[in-house]
Amino acid sequence: MMYLADFPPVRACLFDMDGLLLDSEDKYTICTNAILAKYGRGTLPWSIKAQLQGRPGPTSGAILWEWAQLPISFEQYQSELISLQKEHFPTCKPLPGVEKLLGDLTVARTGKGEKVHIALATSSTATNFKLKTAHLEELFCVFEGHRRVLGDDERVPKGKGKPAPDIYLIALQTINASLEPGEEEITPEECLVFEDSVPGVEAGRRAGMRVAWVPHPELHKEYDGRQGEVLAGRTGEGGPEDMHQLGEIDDGWADYMQSLEDFPYEKYGMVVE
Repeated sequence: MMYLADFPPVRACLFDMDGLLLDSEDKYTICTNAILAKYGRGTLPWSIKAQLQGRPGPTSGAILWEWAQLPISFEQYQSELISLQKEHFPTCKPLPGVEKLLGDLTVARTGKGEKVHIALATSSTATNFKLKTAHLEELFCVFEGHRRVLGDDERVPKGKGKPAPDIYLIALQTINASLEPGEEEITPEECLVFEDSVPGVEAGRRAGMRVAWVPHPELHKEYDGRQGEVLAGRTGEGGPEDMHQLGEIDDGWADYMQSLEDFPYEKYGMVVE
């Protein structure tokens, strides 16, 4: 087992988007609550919200649908939800610390002078990605087009969204496929995954990567007393058959952070000048 002192410097940072870079998770909640209220179903509790976060749209939609028991067809629910999302997604804003962090990483190096690479790995479809980011092109231009792995990307096998590790492994492949001459291939343990969701943390851990968990305060509260399980990826999101891929509690591979402000680059072997 690898512990903190044994980790190599981080050479690749792989980013989730919703609730991590953007306040889009709040927009999802607003849209969902509007439909729940319309049909007398109250508001979305964090116990359910936690299960929806990070997952591909069809999966999270099915979970919500089964829980809410709405008196409309699934198709109508999807139609009403999409209509609300088209209204709210274009108002998404970067979360605290995001702009500085992404800017810093464009010039970051390891202590050995190696370039630090970045990629995006989000469950958002191409359509929703555009709705959320069209007004934030300057922020997202740091992610080169081929290093953006989206929820409906053909490179991600069907049924292999988060908490499966595929999207992060593919994001790493996009980096390795476009390294400059002379750069050595980056390994999973040289990657740092940035995630806000519990399924996303598991995806990163199952990919054999280090993880920075930056959850919404209410999500963190929902897992009070179980944070160690979350950081190890051991909340059972991917099913018991995949537990062998995960880490151990307090093994040092994952860290909890309140926000992306004042990111500790030196802890991960990175230097920003």
